[in-house]
Amino acid sequence: MAPAGSADPGRTARLAIAAVIAAVLLVGVSIAIGRFTSPTVADPATTSAEAGFARDMQVHHLQAVEMSMMIRDLTDDPDVRLLAYDIATSQANQAGQMFGWLSEWGLSQASSEPSMTWMTRPPLGADGHLDHSADPAHEPGAPMPGLATQEQLVALSQLSGVEAEIEFLRLMIAHHEGGVLMAEAVLERTDRRSVVDLASSIVTAQASEIELMESMLAEREADL
Repeated sequence: MAPAGSADPGRTARLAIAAVIAAVLLVGVSIAIGRFTSPTVADPATTSAEAGFARDMQVHHLQAVEMSMMIRDLTDDPDVRLLAYDIATSQANQAGQMFGWLSEWGLSQASSEPSMTWMTRPPLGADGHLDHSADPAHEPGAPMPGLATQEQLVALSQLSGVEAEIEFLRLMIAHHEGGVLMAEAVLERTDRRSVVDLASSIVTAQASEIELMESMLAEREADL
């Protein structure tokens, strides 16, 4: 028995453990209450702008990854190789996020509609309702903005050195411009936080990379 007035280490430890358990339970109850009282947001439908964007932007991003891996084999320029690495890793990660959205929403990775159909959906107006008077932003089934053709990819693969760098930069600038256009289009058509956050980051990052690539391209074209 501990002397009167002295601390009981065992009792102190038990009180500390009890306090931690109580705090954990309080947090758990708070989270549970939040889940039960917060409004439920329905998952996007398979024909929604969010689902269409997730499918088409995956395709768009994965071509950027493909081109980035190609140029890393065609040049030893450290600046171009670093740019290509950054593009490949960031866009592969974002494509994975969009794949995950569709899985979470219980939707197929493939669409029953032609690609880019989601860009014909009306945007949200200033009042938060669909603006059916707006013109479609793209033609369903038409090539995605900025997407390189197979012929362009084959031509790139046959170049090397500065010539490959110039062609890569030209293709990737156009590719990024198309990606920004698609991201801005979905921002006009959704208020879903996860989609808004990713699309906004795509606009910001790719606009910055376009400026960088334009500078790199001008330097290389001036040296020819």
